[in-house]
Amino acid sequence: MTPRELLRILDGVRKQALSPEAAAEKLRHLPHQDLGFARVDTHRNLRCGFPEVIFCQGKTTAQIKSIARALLSHGGNLLATRADHAAYRAIRSLDRRAKYHEAGRCVTVELEKLPRPSGEILVVTAGTGDIPVAEEARVTAEIMGNRVTALHDVGVAGIHRVLRESSRLSQANVVVVAAGMEGALPGVVAALIRRPVVAVPTSVGYGASFGGASALLTMLNSCAAGIGVVNIDNGFGAGYLASLINHGAQAR
Repeated sequence: MTPRELLRILDGVRKQALSPEAAAEKLRHLPHQDLGFARVDTHRNLRCGFPEVIFCQGKTTAQIKSIARALLSHGGNLLATRADHAAYRAIRSLDRRAKYHEAGRCVTVELEKLPRPSGEILVVTAGTGDIPVAEEARVTAEIMGNRVTALHDVGVAGIHRVLRESSRLSQANVVVVAAGMEGALPGVVAALIRRPVVAVPTSVGYGASFGGASALLTMLNSCAAGIGVVNIDNGFGAGYLASLINHGAQAR
């Protein structure tokens, strides 16, 4: 537990906003809550500025619901990635404000409006097949308190499509680029603008793309500067990183 969290709980007791019993209950579940099958990090919002995110893939619906209940009880916005409709229904049974973002396979519960930087995050896809990964990035960045817009199907197979958007690209604080096949688009975007580019290789492509490995290597080997690369299909990681950059730029 951080000193700030302890002082907040003690101040709540002093102001009678929290009963001693309620304060004891909060203290009991910090810095993590052991559910037996998972140890929910109830301090992450304090340390990192956003609560622990539920990665639903591989978890049962009951496990997802239990983790969501623990996180919601400590406040802060909720994000669950790689979620199906069953996971959404389980979370919505806990809070009717839950929303399912089908294209990005995410569930969000917005409990608080986070301060939004004036700058924008722009999420770009090379092709329509990259939209699911891009949507995961967009939803992540939005629930973390950012203004996010999307620009789809501007891949290098029709280079004029991205060139005509150079002005729009340069207006964003951060650009997230999702691309499969050979993964050339992030390098082209980085060569056009003076902004950080977060590159997301996707598993979209024919056999020799090796499930996104070809795009990953292209992005890692780009000769354009200013590119950070996340893992294959990791839209969440891209949106999270873009949010940190956007909020950090505003702080300066």
